[in-house]
Amino acid sequence: MEREQPRHRVQAGRGGRGRPGGGPWVLAIETATRVLSVALLQGRRVVAELSAEGPRVHSERLLPAIDRVLGEAECRLEDVDALAVSAGPGSFTGLRIGMATIKGLAFGEARAVVPVSTLAALRLAAAAAPGPVASLLDARRGELYAGAWQGPGPEAPPLWPESVLAPAAIAERLPEGSTLVVGEDAAAGAEAVLEARPGAFARVGAPEVGARAPWIGSLALDALAAGQTVAADALLPRYLRRAEAEVKRTGEPLEPAPGGLP
Repeated sequence: MEREQPRHRVQAGRGGRGRPGGGPWVLAIETATRVLSVALLQGRRVVAELSAEGPRVHSERLLPAIDRVLGEAECRLEDVDALAVSAGPGSFTGLRIGMATIKGLAFGEARAVVPVSTLAALRLAAAAAPGPVASLLDARRGELYAGAWQGPGPEAPPLWPESVLAPAAIAERLPEGSTLVVGEDAAAGAEAVLEARPGAFARVGAPEVGARAPWIGSLALDALAAGQTVAADALLPRYLRRAEAEVKRTGEPLEPAPGGLP
């Protein structure tokens, strides 16, 4: 059954480019995980947020969710400074929907576009938790999309490049000590890792969640400050694992290492 979970933090008045103070206005969307999430940020402040889940939610509810979030904030699309999107890894279908939507919104506009790693955004669920953080998503075929960092903050260096790994391979890479595992598949992923290496000391963050659009927007702000944007027509999903047709064409099951997504 479809569930909609509106989370609104609404500021009176219209946002937009040229409005003094508060930082840039960023419209962020997350479609790589099971929960659709849309948020509007002014700087680090979440002005409006909406999430929903259910069958075909990404294809049927994304544009209405964007309209609703902008409407609640009394902000016009043309007043948004930047568009941020979860670039993957995650659901192939969800990623294609998100990318196509952002390309459509950016068409003909001089507006910054920022792709953000889904796994990197997930680690923000750990907030101020100390120690290493691993983000896990189900990649099917007994494997996991996995990324790990020395801490939860955006400045924390990675422990390994984001990849598609078997639980045993993740167990081998985890540092000694307590690693917090986050993501909507965190419990199952941690259990599989612990089966492969009982001494991995993985602990699961609660609650298990998919990436939220405010986290996408927050990392996009860091990328904007560093000048890390892309042209809308150059926007590509980060699948990590190639589709079967691509595997047959290239002979390689995995994509090349990511090129600096925030």
